[in-house]
Amino acid sequence: MTHKQGALTMLRDMSNDLPLSEKKVAEYILEKPQEVINLTAAEIGKYSGTSSAAVIRLCKSLGLKGLQDLKMRIHGDMKKNDSIAYRDIKADESQESVVQKITNNNIKSIMETSEIMNFQALSAAVDSMLAAQTVCFFGIGASGVVAKDAQQKFIRINKNSQCFEDQHLTATVIGNMKCKDVMMGISYSGETLEVIKLLKFAKDNGITTISLTKYGKTSLSEIADINLFTSSCIEVPFRSAATSSRMAQLHVMDILFMCVATRQYDDTIKYLDQTRRATDIFREGR
Repeated sequence: MTHKQGALTMLRDMSNDLPLSEKKVAEYILEKPQEVINLTAAEIGKYSGTSSAAVIRLCKSLGLKGLQDLKMRIHGDMKKNDSIAYRDIKADESQESVVQKITNNNIKSIMETSEIMNFQALSAAVDSMLAAQTVCFFGIGASGVVAKDAQQKFIRINKNSQCFEDQHLTATVIGNMKCKDVMMGISYSGETLEVIKLLKFAKDNGITTISLTKYGKTSLSEIADINLFTSSCIEVPFRSAATSSRMAQLHVMDILFMCVATRQYDDTIKYLDQTRRATDIFREGR
């Protein structure tokens, strides 16, 4: 992306979790983003009925470097084509319409997730994956599908990866992991009890912990050493956004995998060739 973006997505996703003064600033920026680009912290504080300190605290809560970073992202948001919006399907809707809506929902969730990517956290996650002998992925329901997908990816590049649906078996695996190993908890809401308990158990055992949740403060992200986020896909009555949230999680996992792969490029090529040859035994005539 040429321009930094994602400020409006961050503000929208975090708004309900912010302290009152920061929430007022966020609401003002969301209402008048174009004007904010040319204002100082003191002016934003004045017009939002707060203070310059509240503006600076908001930037910190969003994980940004400061007001200038926030304004650059808002400027990028103003330049992008935002014609795609989350849409729910209706009764007896045509297949063509369903295809278009689901495609648009997935595209929007992936774009917004890319825009809010914290590259410092991504780098820390990549470093931890490279240092680990064993990586354990865990999620429930749709997030469990993402965990399983991650396992098969990392196994292909010779990273010992574990992923079990059984919580007790997962806890047993964690109990045998070493301090440089990694436990990654996946939960869109960040409030899935089973994932929270297992990630906390891993952290208490000195294992590096990574969370993958929707953007904002959640119980899971509060526990984890490293936080990766998807955008908070807008929920709609038929929950088609749940499909989009899964796609966003898969998108982040693909990014993490590829970043690890490129850091050990020669080994990655070797391992991929080896695993490809291993599965060739199931081809006809072999």
